[in-house]
Amino acid sequence: MDKKLDELKKEYNQIPVPAELDFVVRQALKKNRGISVMKKTAIGAAAAALLFVGCVNASPALARSMEQLPVLGQVVRVVSFTSYKVEDGGNSAHIEVPSLEDMNNTELQASLNEKYAAESKALYEQFLTETKLQDVKGGHFSIDSGYEIKTNNEQILSLARYVVETAGSSAESYHIDTIDKQNEWLITLPSLFKHDDYIAVISDNIKQQMISRMEQDESLIYWIEQADDEAMTDAFQHISADQTFYINDQQQLVIVFNEYEVAPGYMGIVEFTIPSEVLADVLVSDAYIK
Repeated sequence: MDKKLDELKKEYNQIPVPAELDFVVRQALKKNRGISVMKKTAIGAAAAALLFVGCVNASPALARSMEQLPVLGQVVRVVSFTSYKVEDGGNSAHIEVPSLEDMNNTELQASLNEKYAAESKALYEQFLTETKLQDVKGGHFSIDSGYEIKTNNEQILSLARYVVETAGSSAESYHIDTIDKQNEWLITLPSLFKHDDYIAVISDNIKQQMISRMEQDESLIYWIEQADDEAMTDAFQHISADQTFYINDQQQLVIVFNEYEVAPGYMGIVEFTIPSEVLADVLVSDAYIK
């Protein structure tokens, strides 16, 4: 096995770095100066991920050899670090803070845990502010926040943090981090693709799925313009470059929209699984999505 690894390392080092990948890495390093540790980690991880999958894509022989290696997936644990729980008359807050443990990449682990703690603290401070306002208005306010593991297999950990805010009506939102457990870096949506054409490709497929779903179920409504409809000011046009997403156990890309983002509130969080064959021409490689 050591001999095999040495051969792979030699082949890897001989792979020429594509010009566009070299440019991305250099740009990431240039932007890296003078920003926070958290942002440095995210940019560095994205550049590293793009470079890695690009090299695998550039060398079919290396990709085949990698498939023969044993899976060395890191055991990464998600635990509840702490929680805020307050019941004050008609106001309430329940905020559970996730924490990652047992990662070898301690810098990434620390930056993510710092982010989760900061997000939760901000929610608690928001609750305190809103509670004072509701005391004056005579209304009620609540925040319910926690986390959900979307995917946790030998390769991928997708950790979703949800927030439900209620003040008369409610609104739910998701924030998701997807981690390559074997290489211990963050996977960003842009890092999965060769160029920004993925925005149009994914958006067009989502529009098709929206129309299909509404045709099959009259109770479903998506804010999308159709040929015979009047113009809609809030119609879905396209995903954002860094749209919320995760990779499921079937190695498919799932695009996530928060409540009210592309549909009425009763639809809640909306997800669309993008067929992998739709993405084949724009993916950097099939390292994550197959």
